[in-house]
Amino acid sequence: MLFPEKIEEIDFLAHQLMIIFGIIISILGIIGNLLNIRIFSIWSQSYRKTNLPLYLLASSFANLVVLLYPLLTRILFDGYQYRVTKTNVFILCQLRYYVLHTFDLISLSSICLAIFDRYLISSRNVYLRELITTKKQTLIVILSLGFLIGLHNIPLMIYFGVSKAGRCEILSIKYSYYYLYVFQMCLHGIFPILFLSIFGILTLKQLKILEEHNRSIHLNSDRQLSRMLLLMSIAIILSSIPNCIEETYAFIFVDKNQERSSKFFLYHVISSILFYTNPVTSFYIFYISTPNFRLQLRNLFCHDQRTNELCSQSDVPSRKISNV
Repeated sequence: MLFPEKIEEIDFLAHQLMIIFGIIISILGIIGNLLNIRIFSIWSQSYRKTNLPLYLLASSFANLVVLLYPLLTRILFDGYQYRVTKTNVFILCQLRYYVLHTFDLISLSSICLAIFDRYLISSRNVYLRELITTKKQTLIVILSLGFLIGLHNIPLMIYFGVSKAGRCEILSIKYSYYYLYVFQMCLHGIFPILFLSIFGILTLKQLKILEEHNRSIHLNSDRQLSRMLLLMSIAIILSSIPNCIEETYAFIFVDKNQERSSKFFLYHVISSILFYTNPVTSFYIFYISTPNFRLQLRNLFCHDQRTNELCSQSDVPSRKISNV
């Protein structure tokens, strides 16, 4: 049993962690995703044979929304102990969770589609490569997916409310089961982890086979992009697991109308910080793992007019692959 002084120390530590790290990752994430959006907007017009920039552009935009709204309100809740009331429940609970899950799922889905796009491009199977969509079709897929996710998440604005402890909670017991098993465990956990793991590994294996038959700058650059996506997949997996554990534990053992214990609140803050590092790390993973991205960023600040030449090096000519 913890003494009152120890409880206060743990609570103070948790609040300070959320304020300090929350503000740091929000600043780094907003700057990084703004640069992502700018660079991938350029690349989406320059890449000729891959839809990767469009998927990464959609993911970066969705990440930016998550950082601007759900993360900043999370800092208010856990850092500054802001309480939800019936007068602000729509802005701070219902709309917040709708925006959080809608745009987070759009970002996750875009990364999954980007991995699948790399898998198709690197495949030696002609029939699989025929599944590659055009830019127009890719844009339709992204918009349609966003519409379906937004439609699916509408019940979040209906069933979320404020508990007696002043926290956002799902008021419907039946929907809380759906929220736990579908949203948290499947859509944010099992499905993306399995999809990214399987197709990430398969893509790297296919690229290794291609490199054994045809060593070229195109395949080397394509491997860089695939490695970049694999690193993003690892970041997504590591950031999602603690949050899924927290949501499962809270649903089973924690009374939503009572104050949380200090230890659980500290774990909640840590898992929340890890969860929000996912939309932050993309820019820095791109920068570290992809030379073309670094060169594009440098030219962006230097106002180099030859930026369109950068992306053509990362295209994988379908004609060369088909002859392997």
